[in-house]
Amino acid sequence: MYEGLHIVHRHHGAIDLRSDTVTLPSPAMREAMARAEVGDDVYGEDPTINRLEEMAAALLDKEAAVLVPSGTMGNLSALLAHCGRGDRVIMGDQCHIYWYEAGGASALGGMAYHPLPTAADGTVDLDLLREAASLGDDQHEAPSSLICLENTHNRCGGVVLPLDYLAEVAAIAQDAMLPVHLDGARIFNAAVALGVHVREITRHVDSVQICLSKGLAAPVGSLVLGRADFIARVRGMRKMLGGGMRQAGVIAAAGIVALEQMVDRLAEDHANARILALGLAEIPGLNIELGRVQTNIVRFELQIADLRVEEFLGRLRQRGVLMGGMGGRTIRAVTHYGISAADIEHVLGVVRECVE
Repeated sequence: MYEGLHIVHRHHGAIDLRSDTVTLPSPAMREAMARAEVGDDVYGEDPTINRLEEMAAALLDKEAAVLVPSGTMGNLSALLAHCGRGDRVIMGDQCHIYWYEAGGASALGGMAYHPLPTAADGTVDLDLLREAASLGDDQHEAPSSLICLENTHNRCGGVVLPLDYLAEVAAIAQDAMLPVHLDGARIFNAAVALGVHVREITRHVDSVQICLSKGLAAPVGSLVLGRADFIARVRGMRKMLGGGMRQAGVIAAAGIVALEQMVDRLAEDHANARILALGLAEIPGLNIELGRVQTNIVRFELQIADLRVEEFLGRLRQRGVLMGGMGGRTIRAVTHYGISAADIEHVLGVVRECVE
């Protein structure tokens, strides 16, 4: 089942920890892509895409699913299907939709973002959420139409939203008669970390976007899932955004392998992230909150006053290790398919050399 899963990923010879988007498809994925049966997906005639969508819907316990080229398009298509122009979309002020998706819902959908303060654990205060969800009765207010969550939470370091928190948000949304959309780009990391089936997370939300090309290592693609009538609207929005694909079964074939073979191995990425975090915690000049290292993302602070982050990252790069800056003194490293425990030990040695 895991044949070919231990191919080391190198970016021009480097150990690349910038993101789990740098993964290369497994040999099984490449073989499946080469042999994929295809058809015209806009006509609904690509059998491999249809199989992937049906498989994902059953896995996440949703009525239907639609394949989209990217997570950003998936989230935007979902928001456009949920909301109209002038509607208020409630979200945390550190979420991916707010920071990294080019303001698409506002620019293209005319929606008003309502960002709420995000706590270090990725949650938003429930009282603030309840208050925001109730807005819209006054003619001066944009009507609240949607609540967005993110799990795992990227900017908070890959932290996992607790199931009881998801249940409380769902209750608030139900009282306000609002749907909940989950940016679940790394939802399988969350499920593995919690030790639950992924549907224990998705049961609390109306729609969800999942990414196949991060930890699951497919080369491209995301899925949006929800009620059948909602997914029909998402398909229309996908077409409007230019995401209607034709013989894209070659993409879906890798996605099928991702869902069948690459979920359980995420625990290996989490273990490697923990090894990395514990090692970084022992290096003078670095600061890390170990409690926030819950999945495959490791964030730490460079506290050497006369060493700039850019210089530190340059030193790493010269020694064959790639990490990313997150603003200020914060640096991020992400473990993923193709990164081994031996690679992590090598990285720790390089980091020690770069700060000494």
